[in-house]
Formats: sequence, structure tokens, C-alpha cells
Amino acid sequence: MLPNELFLSYSSLDHAFANSIVEVLRYHSIPVWHGETNLLGAQQWHDEIGAALRRCDWFAVILSPNAADSMWVRRELRFALDERGLDNKILPVLYQACDLDQLSWTLSSTQMIDFTGDFHTACRALLRTWGLRYKQP
Repeated sequence: MLPNELFLSYSSLDHAFANSIVEVLRYHSIPVWHGETNLLGAQQWHDEIGAALRRCDWFAVILSPNAADSMWVRRELRFALDERGLDNKILPVLYQACDLDQLSWTLSSTQMIDFTGDFHTACRALLRTWGLRYKQP
């Protein structure tokens, strides 16, 4: 089932990679909540993140050493793991090898989408999650 809205969690230090994932998802009509494009001036960003986490029906986390060190990525992931509505709807996206235990001891048991190799091959795997065929933007 296609997401009504996917929450994308990532370290701001990985924003260029996150933007490339957002571009692919939106090109394939997957609505994405992405802080860089969804947060507006004068908003209380922590309230907006909380509202988006409660609203989104899918959660993806970009995994990297930067993410493992990010307090906010850990908080967002913890929320997603505790949220029953997100059971089997959490997508770990491996951008760079990192210590997954820094984020959650349960994360390694979830099938990952591996972007450490070819970007387009990984995009195909990501979109197969929802039965979509990858079309290169």
C-alpha cells in the first residue's frame, strides 16, 4: 500500500543525499515530509516534527555515522519504533556504514535498503517496497 505520507529522518549533515531520495520519491508520487522543504519560517520546528511524526503512515531513516550521532534522529526513530501504526512500515536506508546499535538495538533485524552501492539499483529496491517501478528522473 502506498504511503499517504512518509516521514524522512536524517542528519542535517546528510542533507544532499536526503534531497536526492526526496526527489526520487516525489517523482514517483510518494508524499514525503522532509524538514528541509516542509519547515517554514516562524514555525516551532520541534512541534512541526512531532505533528508530522504522528501524521505520517511510513517512516524512513537515512543511516550514516552522522545519523548515529544525531540526538534528533535517535528521538525520531524511537518514536517510530514505539508507534504501533508503523509496524512493518519503517524503512532503514543505509547511506554509509555505521554502528546501528547507537540508534536502536532492534534496527539490524529490519530489512535495509542499501545505498552504499549503485544509487539507481537501490532506488529500484526502495520503490519495490510499494510495488512501484523505478523511472529515473
